[in-house]
Amino acid sequence: MDLASIIGIAGGFFCIIASMYASGGAVTTYLDLASALMTIGGSFFALMINYSMKDTFGIFKIIGMAFKVPDFGEMKVAEALLALSERARREGILSLEEEIEGVDSAFMKRGLRMVVDSTDPEVIKTILETELNQMNDRHGKWIKMIDQWAKLAPGFGMLGTVQGLIAMMKNLEDKSRIGPNMAVALITTYYGAMMANFILTPMMGKLSGHDAAETKVREMIIEGVLSIQQGDNPHILQMKLSSYLSPEAQRKLEELHPQS
Repeated sequence: MDLASIIGIAGGFFCIIASMYASGGAVTTYLDLASALMTIGGSFFALMINYSMKDTFGIFKIIGMAFKVPDFGEMKVAEALLALSERARREGILSLEEEIEGVDSAFMKRGLRMVVDSTDPEVIKTILETELNQMNDRHGKWIKMIDQWAKLAPGFGMLGTVQGLIAMMKNLEDKSRIGPNMAVALITTYYGAMMANFILTPMMGKLSGHDAAETKVREMIIEGVLSIQQGDNPHILQMKLSSYLSPEAQRKLEELHPQS
């Protein structure tokens, strides 16, 4: 689990609730079914107009990924590529065939299989880059959906505000309805702003970071696979792979594969 996301959500709610009591209010003051129906329900079903039912309900699973720490294994990828490069230099490209099934990454496995099959380097690069682009498109679709929801929620909050004000102005003679209508008018805006700024936009940022991290690892795999096919010296490959790693990971890779 991603502790940053969990602590962020918990800490944010704590601060919000604490501020309610600090201002002399209570949690129940800010609970309003009409406002929730307008803001949360309205914005969700508006999202369904823009996307398919399957995608709209699937967004909850995607949001759940913001609470997980993905491990794309960049160090394992770098070490595996270097080990394969060293073997290819010693025993030839065909010697990698028996190593392919032991590779964890399906993306790397496809690339190496094409190398063993003597596929043209440009073809390999095109196929792998196309697959990478398709992955980015899939991720981008979900990130755009969350962004769309983050834009719709405040809009429905304002719509609820206008709705509450209209109801209040039409029933000014009924003093018992002024309070509830004013509550809907203000709390819908409150809910919309909270959904957009506290939940959806931060989660969109977290998922964008996951996409960037996975993209970097796949770019590293493409670089490594093509380098192995070209017969690059493992030290050259190590320098290429190091450019994708953090300084700490670079030092660790240097310790595992010291250059003479």
